[in-house]
Amino acid sequence: MARMKLFYLGPEGTFTHQAAMMAAERFTPLGDFDLVALPDVPAIMQAVQHGDGWGVIAWENNVEGYVVPNLDALIDADDAAGFARVSVDVAFNAFTVHGQDVRDLDGAQVSAHPHGLAQCKRFIADHGLRPTPASSNAAACRDLKPGQVALGPGICGELYGLDVLDEHVQDFEGAHTEFLIIAPRHEVQDLSAMARRDSDGEFETIVIFILLATGPGVLADMLDVLRDAGLNMTSFISRPVKGHDGTYSFIATFDAAPWEPRFRDALSQIIGNGDWIKTLAVYPRRERPNPPVDAWMLPKGGVHIDPRLADDRNGLDTGDDYDNPGNSAAHADNGASDHDSSDNGQDWRQRECVRRELLW
Repeated sequence: MARMKLFYLGPEGTFTHQAAMMAAERFTPLGDFDLVALPDVPAIMQAVQHGDGWGVIAWENNVEGYVVPNLDALIDADDAAGFARVSVDVAFNAFTVHGQDVRDLDGAQVSAHPHGLAQCKRFIADHGLRPTPASSNAAACRDLKPGQVALGPGICGELYGLDVLDEHVQDFEGAHTEFLIIAPRHEVQDLSAMARRDSDGEFETIVIFILLATGPGVLADMLDVLRDAGLNMTSFISRPVKGHDGTYSFIATFDAAPWEPRFRDALSQIIGNGDWIKTLAVYPRRERPNPPVDAWMLPKGGVHIDPRLADDRNGLDTGDDYDNPGNSAAHADNGASDHDSSDNGQDWRQRECVRRELLW
């Protein structure tokens, strides 16, 4: 049986290390794996494109969103694409050097990966800590000095002989990070063909588009092609074309595989219009919930109406009640009654709170 290398962001104990162990177990039928820690994602991308093995990179977190440097690295890669996706639950402990007498942490340095620091803002603020980014959460734990605090996975305490200052210091419970398993593009073609033969399941595809034509409606025209093909788009974001003002790439995730006729024809039509496309990843579709977005999840401010009451002044719901400070209308079901007594029959479009939020 073949022996392969699987590169991950080191040192031992990172969430990426955990994802690599999960991937190695999943792909055991294809061979045995040596897990190899590398210092950063550019080194992982270089090793993969050189044909030295596969790589694992963090892709998306359900608190902080896409890991933008890794997204950009995959966009810019000549010969790398994703073929599998692995999810790791994310929880942070706060660590100090073993035996340290912890009495006053006010103003102490706290270190973690930038996404880790962003997910533990409340703990950092409550203790008056000074955030300092590290290349990874495990590196922050490995390199911890007396008088400092590191944030990382629970396993790092045992790996690096640290004391636990506090557990589960992340701002949100239920956080997780999705990782992509990447390989040279010709290997991804072979692995995708194997997955098609061995599974009747569905696939997801991540595609990047750059529109070479400019002018009103060019993005809408491209989206029309994808809609008319009956494709379900589950994510759509933009990134700047670096160094060129006003130019963007658009990255979309679809519930479809690029070899499906409807998807292939849509991509062919967009390419035929003169635009540029590259598939970044294709992998078996993962199970995921599709809950509705409830009114209580919405940010403060903004305007929301019940579409069934769009022409009715009573359908209005604003995230903050500017007409009646302190009287929250955060829930759509309560929004109408909260405002009825003060609008005197006024069209909701003319309400001061609406004009403030929409700036019209």
